[in-house]
Amino acid sequence: MGKPSFSKADQALIVSAIQAAEKESSGEIRVHVEPTCKLDPIERAKEVFYQLKMNSTELKNGVLIYVATEDRKIAILGDSGIHDRVGDNFWKEELEGMRNHFGSGNYAAGLSEAILHVGLKLKAHFPYQSNDTNELSNEISFGEGTKHE
Repeated sequence: MGKPSFSKADQALIVSAIQAAEKESSGEIRVHVEPTCKLDPIERAKEVFYQLKMNSTELKNGVLIYVATEDRKIAILGDSGIHDRVGDNFWKEELEGMRNHFGSGNYAAGLSEAILHVGLKLKAHFPYQSNDTNELSNEISFGEGTKHE
């Protein structure tokens, strides 16, 4: 996976994918990037999930995509509402797709594709309602020491 940095263009592409995915659903998607991960990536993703208050969505349909760039670790964590509907295999498939993109150095594309796929599942199980509000920020959260503009 190397040591990617996230340019303004990369960030805009990822945020645009989040906005597009959330436009059709009541679900919430966040991306968190940091350089290192001393834990199992899913355990670290759980910590970040709670730090970002993703467990507070009304329908338990938040999804966190976690990336530790220098340690080459990734995880996708869905809250109980969405996880109960899509199961482990869906997350594993999305991780594999991200790994393929990351192996070619296409970090923004890999994240964006995963976000859009997650968005389709959220749309299927949690379609947009007229009274939906964006409960969480669409911006990428960065851990200390992450290279970005």
